Amino acid sequence: MDSILFIIGIIGNIISVLLFISPSKTFWRIVRSGSTEEFEAAPYVFTLLNALLWLYYGLTKPDGLLIATVNGFGAVMEAIYVVLFIVYAADHATRIKAAKLAAALDIGGFGIVFAATTFAISELDLRIMVIGMICACLNVLMYGSPLAAMKTVITTKSVEFMPFFLSFFLFLNGGIWATYAVLDRDIFLGIPNGIGFILGSIQLIIYVIYMNSKVSHSSNETGEDGWQASDPLLASNA
Repeated sequence: MDSILFIIGIIGNIISVLLFISPSKTFWRIVRSGSTEEFEAAPYVFTLLNALLWLYYGLTKPDGLLIATVNGFGAVMEAIYVVLFIVYAADHATRIKAAKLAAALDIGGFGIVFAATTFAISELDLRIMVIGMICACLNVLMYGSPLAAMKTVITTKSVEFMPFFLSFFLFLNGGIWATYAVLDRDIFLGIPNGIGFILGSIQLIIYVIYMNSKVSHSSNETGEDGWQASDPLLASNA
């Protein structure tokens, strides 16, 4: 059972890494253009907080090495995205807004959780439970973020706002980590990723239904480099 759990965890790590690097195309576009254009910083700031909290959970849990390693990588990637967003912000107001949001959530928010659970909770099992509950709640919100995209697809009858590979990897990521959680009897890892698996399945079904529909004329124009302003910003993680 331990070997099966390890293999599933490795597969989950690989899928999660693919999710973490998926926004790199968008940021390459931002660096090339020298501007964040109309993109929002919030998805990256929230994903960085999510990765930091899961990293803390993995380091706190005795057998959480696989959880810690992938989210450690994710935290590094998301931190790079946040820094690049601040550096290439379209204007001063956007830069200040992104910096304040990152300071409040990624530094302040994580710092409060870390300090409260480290110094106020001495019992390890209780500390793991509290961190796990916080991580699970945040992860449910992260997996719920594509709901707006699904509504847009149904309204416009176009899948341009919901790229296939992002939906596919969300589906795989939720499924593999939910399986890992069942075998490891980890309810905090299982609930949000089970929900993620369900939402990912719904996204794929919606994609198949509308994949042959005409592209909505309300979308942004595709640039000469082949990128669209509707490219995904958020990569959910384990």
